[in-house]
Amino acid sequence: MKLDRAQSAYRVRVEAAEMARHRPHPVHKANADEERYGYANYLMSFTKGLKHDEGLGVVKDPSHFKAFRTCIDEGFAEPFTSRVFVPTEHMRRKWEAPTAGVVFDLEGPDAQAVTMDPAPELCSDELTFEMAEVYELALLRDVPLTSFDTGGGLKDAELDASIDRMNAMAYMHNVSTEGFKGRPRTVNDAGQLDRQTAFRGSSPGVEKGPYVSQFLWIGNGNDCHDVEDGYISYGPQVIDQRVRVAAEGDDYMTTWNSWLDVQDGYEVRNGGIGQNLSCDTRFICTPRDLATYVHVDALYQAYLNATLILLGMGTPFDQSFAKLSGGRPMYTPGNSDGVTQNAGGFALWGGPHILTLVTEVATRALKAVRYQKFNNHLRLRPESLAGRIARAQELEEAFPGLCGCLNGMCRDLAPTLEHISKLNGPDKNLPNGNFLLPMAFEEGSPMHPTYGAGHATVAGACTTIVKAFFDTGTVLGINSDGKVGFFPKVSHAVYYEPDKYGNKLSMKKIGEGCPLTLEGELNKLAANISIGRNMAGVHYYSDYYDSLRMGEEIAIGMLEEQALCYPTDDFVLSLTTFDGEQVRIGAR
Repeated sequence: MKLDRAQSAYRVRVEAAEMARHRPHPVHKANADEERYGYANYLMSFTKGLKHDEGLGVVKDPSHFKAFRTCIDEGFAEPFTSRVFVPTEHMRRKWEAPTAGVVFDLEGPDAQAVTMDPAPELCSDELTFEMAEVYELALLRDVPLTSFDTGGGLKDAELDASIDRMNAMAYMHNVSTEGFKGRPRTVNDAGQLDRQTAFRGSSPGVEKGPYVSQFLWIGNGNDCHDVEDGYISYGPQVIDQRVRVAAEGDDYMTTWNSWLDVQDGYEVRNGGIGQNLSCDTRFICTPRDLATYVHVDALYQAYLNATLILLGMGTPFDQSFAKLSGGRPMYTPGNSDGVTQNAGGFALWGGPHILTLVTEVATRALKAVRYQKFNNHLRLRPESLAGRIARAQELEEAFPGLCGCLNGMCRDLAPTLEHISKLNGPDKNLPNGNFLLPMAFEEGSPMHPTYGAGHATVAGACTTIVKAFFDTGTVLGINSDGKVGFFPKVSHAVYYEPDKYGNKLSMKKIGEGCPLTLEGELNKLAANISIGRNMAGVHYYSDYYDSLRMGEEIAIGMLEEQALCYPTDDFVLSLTTFDGEQVRIGAR
């Protein structure tokens, strides 16, 4: 018997290995800006941490970048210390896990078996529009998020002006046309951005209701607290949904010298986290609050919290394996009464199973995205591109082969740059205008390239696990027993929203409008966390869009392999992807 079990365990491992082996390993393609602008000191590549020219802001010695790229391609950690020249005048930061994409894993798709499309390149309308978004979000960092939907009841001229400037750009003129090849945007019926669609993600349900997902505000309710109190039961402890508050207007890297120090990789935080946070807390109510959340979060934190909320509310599990989980009533033919099950889920099909998976998948996502960041795309951060825009005239003169691409971007962004320059104030080192990107964090972006985004890849992977286990067709509301949660049927659909100061949540009933579904709020959660990084200034929209879908692919692959491990009961998971397609896992 022991021998049979050992052989069976071996067979399952072989089957999983065969499944992984037959996944096609794609050809990884970048946008060629690294090669295209190599002569211009690699001005469109990630060079943070190398020495930069004090006047132009590009890497000072191209050979330093070449050594950096060689170390990436070889895949060993030590040469980044011994063979790459870095400035040493001050304490400096380290590149983060530049070799993580070359290691192997024993579950899920190999880190190099998933990929992302080439990023928008210099001279494209899409890149210009992405940069406009990041600039505009910096301008709107302290505008209440209750303004970011048509039902918010607040009128904010800054937000409306930002949306108007973006709608006037060439990219938006083409977004609804046949043959459009950019990343899809959530737009209104007229193909335009408005308060209900601007700065949102692109998945079913993200355009409905408040901008912020309910999972970033509500608690799960217990004998001590109501849902609107914002406390999540975590065993005998509670998680408070409120975040510490950063001062309004607390932006960084708005002078050339401070920008240059950060590009050279100097540690400018002086032992802090890179934000001046008070000890006061509030519910997320501004883009700055959301940026603060995603600054030092534990990456899978929001999805672990969402799972705890759903489990605490008694949210029904996926209908496809209800009898295994014990997570919803079962019915027998001819009997309308619910049948009590004698076997329920725990280590298998239950809370501990789900909670483990929703965190476990994050490490696979991070390895895959590191390969894309370093080995494939090596894309520069928005803060660096803003430095190129601020020096556009000098760079065009120094490198005539740019053929006016940077100057053209400046012309297209002129209405936005005018406001950015006013926000930053004058800088004697930037005589043509201070167009640096105001950053929410003192250190700016992390010490790794921008594309893909770690937060977004983890968001896609973790959210997919949650979708697979719960019934995402449920809606948020009050059931016949007066309980609030996600249910198949509700007497009243509801949502929660904080006041403009973030001090308290209040429940609002939805009349004839569309209720908030679990699928939509999970999609919105993934978008909030990902685009919250854009609000901080550290990512572009395409970083969110493509990374999210790569994370989803990783999670689906992991679930497919795990399905091989359940040899007795029929096991089926179903989920709807971020593109609205249904996937069934484990179906025989």
